[in-house]
Amino acid sequence: MSMEQVNDRLVNFASDIDENTMEQAKLTSQLPFIFPHVALMPDAHLGKGATVGSVIPTKDAVIPAAVGVDIGCGMIAVRTQFRTDELPQDRSVVRERIEQYIPLSAGKYNRKLTDGAVERVITLEALAESLGFDPDSYAPNWRLQLGSLGSGNHFIEVSEDENHDVWLFLHSGSRGIGNKIAQHHIKAAQTLTDKWHIRLPHPDLAYLVRDTPEFDDYMRQLEWAQQFALKNREEMMDRVVQAVGEWTGVKVERLETINCHHNYTNVERHYGQDLIVSRKGAIDAHEGVMGLIPGSMGTASYVVEGRGYAPSLCSAPHGAGRDYSRSKARRTFTMRQLEEAMQGIEWRHCKEFLDEIPQAYKDIRMVMRDAASLVTAKHILRQLVNVKGD
Repeated sequence: MSMEQVNDRLVNFASDIDENTMEQAKLTSQLPFIFPHVALMPDAHLGKGATVGSVIPTKDAVIPAAVGVDIGCGMIAVRTQFRTDELPQDRSVVRERIEQYIPLSAGKYNRKLTDGAVERVITLEALAESLGFDPDSYAPNWRLQLGSLGSGNHFIEVSEDENHDVWLFLHSGSRGIGNKIAQHHIKAAQTLTDKWHIRLPHPDLAYLVRDTPEFDDYMRQLEWAQQFALKNREEMMDRVVQAVGEWTGVKVERLETINCHHNYTNVERHYGQDLIVSRKGAIDAHEGVMGLIPGSMGTASYVVEGRGYAPSLCSAPHGAGRDYSRSKARRTFTMRQLEEAMQGIEWRHCKEFLDEIPQAYKDIRMVMRDAASLVTAKHILRQLVNVKGD
C-alpha cells in the first residue's frame, strides 16, 4: 500500500492493522518530543506500551519501553558456497547437532565458554568498563548467556534461496542480561515521571530526558546490550557453521554475512536534525543497507536492500507480525495444522511450538508488498531445517 498520513505525527505503511494497534500508535505520537512523526511498519501489531513494528524518533528524550525488553534483538544470515542438492539427505543430523551446540529455550545457558565466546566476552568487558557500568550487577552469569538462543519466535534455520544457494539464518537478542537492563530503566523512567507528576498516555511510555544521569546511564547500558546481542548472534552463527561443516564434511565458506538489529535505538540525522530513533520491531533501511525480514515458522524470509525512504525514517518491517496472541493461537490452532504447515521442513515436533504456527502471523507476502517503497527484495529464503527453543 502507499503511505497513509494518519495525522500530522503518525504515518502508516500497514494495509492490515487493527483498531487497537492504531490507537496505541496514536497515543505514542502525542508525546511532545516526537519529531517528525511515528512510522508504523507493514507488520505493526499491539505491543507493551509502544507498538511492535514502529519507528519512534524523539528529540532530547528516550522511551525505554519503545525499544522493549529484548534489547538488540535481530537477525544474522550467512550465504554459503553450498547448493541444496549438495547437502546430505538426512537433515535431522544437522538439526540435532545445532541443538547440541547451542543452548535453547528461556533460562538455558552454556556450561563453559568456547574460544570465540572468550574473545567476545573480553571485548564486552572492555566496553562495559569504558562505559562505566558493571553488567555483573544485573546478571552475574551474563558471560554464559553468550551463544544461547532463547525461546518464543527466536529460531535457527538452514534455508535455500531462489537460486538453490544455501543460507544459515538465525534470530535472537540480548537474552536475560538485556531483559534485566531494560526492566531496570523502564522502572527508572516510570519513577521519574511519577516524581515529576507527568501525565502519560500509558505508563510504559515513561521517558528519560537528556542531560540527566538516568538518561546517560540508559544510553550507555543500551549501547552495551546492543553489542551483546550482536555478538550473541555471531557466536551462535559460529556454532551453526561448525555443525553444518561437520554434517557436510566440507568447511563452510561465508560468502556473505548480514547482521542487523530490529529492537534498538540509534542517533541518526533525519529531516535536518539529529534524532534518537527507536526501532521497536523495525530494521535500518537506509539506501544500500542490507537487512533481513523473516517470515513466520514454515514460511519464506527475505534478504533485502534499503531504499532510504525518508517518511519511514529509512526503516522497514522486521517480520510478519502477529495476528493472534500466543494464548489465542494455542486455543485456535491444532498440532495437525502445524504439521501440515511444516511439511518438507526438518524440525523438532513439539506441541510447545503451536503458538508459532504460520497462521498466527500476518502473511509475509502482504507485508513485503506493503514494504515495496522501503526495501528491495534481493533473495527469498525457504526453510530446509528449523531449530527453536520451547
